[in-house]
Parts: sequence; C-alpha cells; structure tokens
Amino acid sequence: MLPTYSEYLRLPELLGQRHPRSTEHDELLFITVHQTCELWFRQMLTELTAARDDLLAGETYPPRSRLRRCHTIARMLATHFDVLDTMAPQDFLRFRDALGTASGLQSAQFRQIELLSARGGREPTLWDGFLTVLGKAGFSVATRAERSAAYGEIAMNRREHQALWELAEALVDHDQAWSMFRQRHVHTVERQIGSRPGTGGTAGAVSLTGRGHFYPELWELRASL
Repeated sequence: MLPTYSEYLRLPELLGQRHPRSTEHDELLFITVHQTCELWFRQMLTELTAARDDLLAGETYPPRSRLRRCHTIARMLATHFDVLDTMAPQDFLRFRDALGTASGLQSAQFRQIELLSARGGREPTLWDGFLTVLGKAGFSVATRAERSAAYGEIAMNRREHQALWELAEALVDHDQAWSMFRQRHVHTVERQIGSRPGTGGTAGAVSLTGRGHFYPELWELRASL
C-alpha cells in the first residue's frame, strides 16, 4: 500500500518531538527554530560529504552544484533568526532556566559542518578534495607558494580553467554564507541576553565569534590579483 502524505513524512513522530519544559508560550517557538536548524544541518552534511567525496574522485561539476545548495541553505538558516527576533528578551528570560545546561554550541552537527568544511581535520575535508582536483589538473599544491601560484593561474585564465575557477568561488560562497549565518546568530543572542553568559556555562555571544575563514588562501588571493 502506498503511503499517505503523513505516513511518508512520519509527521506524527516528527511533530511529537516538540516538548516544552515550561508553560511559556514562546518556548515552543524556540524549540521549533532550533529543531528545524538541526534538520537543515543534516541536509548540509549530506551535501557536503557527497561534495567532498566527489572532489576526492576528481569531479568538479557535482561538487559545485552541492556547494551551491549548501550556500542557499545557509542563507535560509540565517533567516530563522528573524523569527526568533519576534520574541522579546523578557519573554525568553521567562523560560530560559528551562534550558538547563543546553546550549547551541553543543550541536554536534554544527561542529561536523565546520570540521568537514575547513582544512586540517582528522578526516578528509572539502579543502583536501579541492587540492586533489588541482593536483589532477596538473598544478603543484604541496606548498603554500605553489598553491598561491595555482590560484593566480586559474584566476587570470578563467576561460581555460573555468571549472576550477567556479569551484574555488563555490567554496568561497559556502565559506561566506556560513560566516554570515554565524554572525546572524551572534546578533540574535546579543538581542536576547546582551552580554550575559550563555547557557551550559558558555560565554554567550562572545563564544560564537572569532572563527576565521574556512579557506583563507582563497580569500588572500583577492589581494594579489
């Protein structure tokens, strides 16, 4: 028997996951926004993992498509905070104690996205995949100087290296969109609790700032063009 809409999406189980710990009206909104973010984080991880694997295999088009999707998701995630901003800070404080030690910084998927995106992780990352593609295209990438020369060659000869240029720009787009999402989060935290410490023993808004770019070398390229 073919499933109904509700059965296919498992709506009873999905909607049954919202369990406010207080009687305050706005706690349900707070839960809904954060649970929705986690669903989109899972989709981003699916896309980024596939993009990484395709890059390691030497592909260029599928990763660009997947990164474009992640860029769009990250931009949409930033708008979730517009909804949270409809909640007055005094209304948030009415149920804040119900969070206990829970903090958004405990999101495993959030950390996984950053580890998968940046360089230097224990597992292969998108950056490792990008360097693999450059290597397969005949560029030397062992040293920073060699990589810088490769980026310059690609940037100044875009017609010849169109796929590689668009791939590099897709990584920058992903980097920028995620950074803007993080910054939007900071603004909402500041709007709700100001300079107060965050939940779970965190430092609040301060703990959400300070991460640099995923791909600093691609950003530094701009200064040398």
